[in-house]
Formats: sequence, C-alpha cells, structure tokens
Amino acid sequence: MRDPHDVLIKPIITEKTMSGHEDKRYTFKVHPDANKIEIRHAVEKAFGVQVDRVRTMHMPGKKRRVGINVGYKPDWKKAIVILKKSSRPIGFFEGL
Repeated sequence: MRDPHDVLIKPIITEKTMSGHEDKRYTFKVHPDANKIEIRHAVEKAFGVQVDRVRTMHMPGKKRRVGINVGYKPDWKKAIVILKKSSRPIGFFEGL
C-alpha cells in the first residue's frame, strides 16, 4: 500500500469544487496509477474521515503554445471523494 501523500498530490480548489463541500464532496489531483481503493484509504488515513464513494476520471493535457512551438501539458487524474453523512468534514477545507 502506498503512502497517502504519494497517492494524493494536491486538492483542487475552484468555485465549482468549493460548492460541493456542503454535500461533503472533495476533489483531489491524484497519482495517475492510483485506483479507487488506494484513494479511499489515502483520504481516510490522511484526514481521519469515512469515505462513502470515490469517482475518478482521466483529464487530458491541454494544448499550449510558446511562439511557434506547440506542445501539450501532461495528462492527469482527478478524484471526487464523497464522505459518509455521519463523517465529519475535512478540516483542511474549512475557512477557504
């Protein structure tokens, strides 16, 4: 089993993801090889909460240009973690 800090790269904080915090939905950028079970254990161990459901998706890298050179940003993986109703909210996101 991987360390939780190897699975969870960073939280995604946007207007859309912040609106889901009332429903205990949190969005993270995760390691591309992590599966739902590893993500669930990483969130439970790192924040001390109970996870109900994990949804994942692969996000393609966006096209970027510097002068005449065209390239792509790297692909990445996003996970939406939904906590159980009886679980407390993640304290990291409080006050943002």
